Amino acid sequence: MNQVGLVGRITRDPTLKSFSETRNQTSFVIAINRNFRNNQGIIDADFVPCIAWGKLAERIVQYCGKGSLIGVNGRLQSRSYITKDDTKVYTTEVVVDDVRFYALKSPQDTKLSASKDIAQHFVLPEKEEALPVP
Repeated sequence: MNQVGLVGRITRDPTLKSFSETRNQTSFVIAINRNFRNNQGIIDADFVPCIAWGKLAERIVQYCGKGSLIGVNGRLQSRSYITKDDTKVYTTEVVVDDVRFYALKSPQDTKLSASKDIAQHFVLPEKEEALPVP
């Protein structure tokens, strides 16, 4: 079984790459705080690369930006490539199958959530809760 479920914040604005008229892709990194403090008393974070395709990629680019809180479900994928200086690089990333938007990319975009078309894609808490800040 190869399933991954993560909730974290996007580290920079995702961009859409078009390979053809119907084949779009975006890649982004989400930061996920650990549930404990290290020896120095600091909460560490894991930075997980993610990739999404098609309409899902378009929605992520449209509604998410740096700092957006999202949940992703997908699968792990390992691959390798060769750099310009003939070094083989191995990478592992999450191929996103489903996404939940927990926070919009900016406060000025809150009017978007009123639209019936996109409201189904957002899962908002019943009451506003402050997230722990390291």
